[in-house]
Amino acid sequence: MNNQQPDSPTLTEARNPATVNIDLVPTLEMVRMINTEDRHIPEAVAEELPHVAAAIDAIAERMQAGGRLIYIGAGTSGRLGVLDASECPPTFGTPPELVVALIAGGTRAITTAVEGAEDDAAAGAQDISALNVGPQDSVVGIAASGRTPYVLGGLAEARRRGALTIGLACTHAAELEALVKVAITPIVGPEVISGSTRLKAGTAQKMVLNMLSTGVMIRLGKTFSNLMVDVQPTNAKLRERAWRIVREACASMGQELSAEATWTLLDRCNGEVKTAIVVGLTDVSPDEARARLQEARGSVRRALMQEKAAP
Repeated sequence: MNNQQPDSPTLTEARNPATVNIDLVPTLEMVRMINTEDRHIPEAVAEELPHVAAAIDAIAERMQAGGRLIYIGAGTSGRLGVLDASECPPTFGTPPELVVALIAGGTRAITTAVEGAEDDAAAGAQDISALNVGPQDSVVGIAASGRTPYVLGGLAEARRRGALTIGLACTHAAELEALVKVAITPIVGPEVISGSTRLKAGTAQKMVLNMLSTGVMIRLGKTFSNLMVDVQPTNAKLRERAWRIVREACASMGQELSAEATWTLLDRCNGEVKTAIVVGLTDVSPDEARARLQEARGSVRRALMQEKAAP
């Protein structure tokens, strides 16, 4: 056991003077305290929007060249990365290997705390190495404190391999910032319960990760307007969503389709939402629509701007 004096606490570990009596107040006042502290989160994230935007553009550029988006974190931070990565295939139709999440302690740590794993910097480096990370990839290190060894080890290895490195922390941490090209640091202040970074820090990280993945997918042509056009209709709810998207997309461009015509169009296009939209708005064949989408790198807007191929 290490009996030395611990380092000074990071901001995420500091005691919050506004909640020192949280165990003494009535329950309604308790949740008001929590709610009051939560109001600081969107303001803190707003301060970091220029850095979030820079990260989105840099990640999208590399992904357009064939790269991946890789999250690496431990504990709550790692689980948030896993959550965001796992939502990309059903939301944006991406293959599972395109957005990947690494968590200290492996898959067991998703549901069971493996606390000691976060102290292993070598494991972070090994996990990055195992993915054969390269210059086209983007690695986002998520660590509320900004000093988690597993994350720092992974970022150092990713940087050594030429990958784009991005840091997401809720404090200014020199060691993390030295390893990344873009540092995103929403400063949410001390937690309601000291050190419980699943609270404000976790919420801020979730907000930023939502922006990163959504912004990148928009830049990759995974939406048309604000419609989720790469949705995979794998169940009844998603089939109905696909139907609504096709109908709304066509209507927004002046092409009104009946309910039955929309279902027929989707069936004709094998349930492919993007293909159905291009067919519905240009009257080309599904094969021609697919060719246009391929030429447009998956962007419905660019596909619609192409001239109709000569017969």
